[in-house]
Amino acid sequence: MFIIHIASELAPIAKVGGLADVTLGLCRELSWKGHDTDIIIPKYDCMNSNDVRDCTIHMSNLMSFYEGKWYSNTVWMGWVENLKVYFIEPHNPTYFFNRGCYYGCEDDLERYLYFSRTALEFIHKKQLSPDIIHLHDWQTAVVAPLFKDIYFELGLNKPKIVFTIHNIEYQGKCKTADLDKIGLDGKKYLVPEKLQDNFEKDTLNLLKGAIVYSDYVTTVSPNYAKEVTTPQGGRGLEGTLVHYENKFSGILNGIDYSYWNPEIDRYLPAHFSSREIPANKKDRNTLDKKAYIKMVLREELQLEDSHRPIIGCIARLVPQKGIDLIEHTIKYATENHAQFALLGSSPIPSIADKFHKLKQKYVDHPHVSLTLHHQEELAHNIYAGSDLFIVPSLFEPCGLTQMIALKYGAIPIVRKTGGLADTIFDVDYSGKAFEDTNGYTFDYPDIQGIESALNRAIDCWFHQPDKWRHLMINGMNIDFSWNHPSDQYLEIYQKLINRT
Repeated sequence: MFIIHIASELAPIAKVGGLADVTLGLCRELSWKGHDTDIIIPKYDCMNSNDVRDCTIHMSNLMSFYEGKWYSNTVWMGWVENLKVYFIEPHNPTYFFNRGCYYGCEDDLERYLYFSRTALEFIHKKQLSPDIIHLHDWQTAVVAPLFKDIYFELGLNKPKIVFTIHNIEYQGKCKTADLDKIGLDGKKYLVPEKLQDNFEKDTLNLLKGAIVYSDYVTTVSPNYAKEVTTPQGGRGLEGTLVHYENKFSGILNGIDYSYWNPEIDRYLPAHFSSREIPANKKDRNTLDKKAYIKMVLREELQLEDSHRPIIGCIARLVPQKGIDLIEHTIKYATENHAQFALLGSSPIPSIADKFHKLKQKYVDHPHVSLTLHHQEELAHNIYAGSDLFIVPSLFEPCGLTQMIALKYGAIPIVRKTGGLADTIFDVDYSGKAFEDTNGYTFDYPDIQGIESALNRAIDCWFHQPDKWRHLMINGMNIDFSWNHPSDQYLEIYQKLINRT
């Protein structure tokens, strides 16, 4: 089948968070399984164009409607790994994507409304005929009503629309006049059965519109799909999701094992696997090599070489990620014979300032390292060199870091929420057989909760090394690749196609 994904991010060229990894991983798996899979994203001036191959102008004068006028756009086409990617470059006077950043502009809403209209205009003018148009998060949510109410009537009536909610926290709320700018009559959508926000009655909600107008809606883990249908997790959209529950489900994200794999990782000083005994004399990549990487990591971070577990943490430092619990774990590590390695940064000035002060406080500490700007090589080495890995999120739609940590033999300690609850099963309390457990969990996002899990994990590391080693092997052998999730998406796509 022919599938077009429209998204605001794509790894490795335009990445802010997990959305970029999902776009790449899912699309690549669909392509490997024989499906024609294209991607449309904005042409950001700050994207990493070095990873785009054979990028050329595909359409030089695509006209798109905005604020009562038609504006020219250039559409570029290039290849990211094995995927065909179209890049939309607007020539609107505001230069929507020449800002030196992906998000954070005052007119973000207008930027992505314009991009969404232009992406559909490109599909229509180019006479592409996809079976599926797959949309991601609020940035492309308006494509669903645009498609149904404008482009369907213009003859673009073959595709079915699938929409994925990556984080329901961000909904794209706007005024009726904002929809007017892209050719829709905004007032017609200010009704409960369309885009009217469920609480702010004079406001439109783009995420709600995608739920209403799409043929199918997914989110990024089964447990998160349950949570967002409750008042606590739905952020005001729980009623809408319950109403459309017949076309809504959760599919757990996968991770890319061609990139996140300690057996082949190009960033590591040595490779290792879950194998215990070399199959032959040349096969030296056993689990014991992890200890060597731990030593190298300590040298790089100037941590003392002593018999202590390293607690790793790689996170965007935003409230969702459990900032107070991350900060508390630093202090906990220093008091409980552990070490702590953080890699993270924050777009929020108050949080960034807090962690810069913590960095100064622990600047010469032998057991604490805080790196507050992203370093890709260091990220891989922290996964590989850590013994434990904390993800104390207040909520987590899916989470990729805990799945990556497992592959690298770092035992996750996670808050039992969202996708974390779908992937990490407590060795002591999950009710599963030992071989099906892979970490430690806690229920409540407070100091007592995370300390209860840390205490149990560190006690096991010091006093039950055989159990710890087998727990590592359990985690490393779990398959969280995109193979199974992509099959679930293909099943949804095919059912939609069969309805016609």
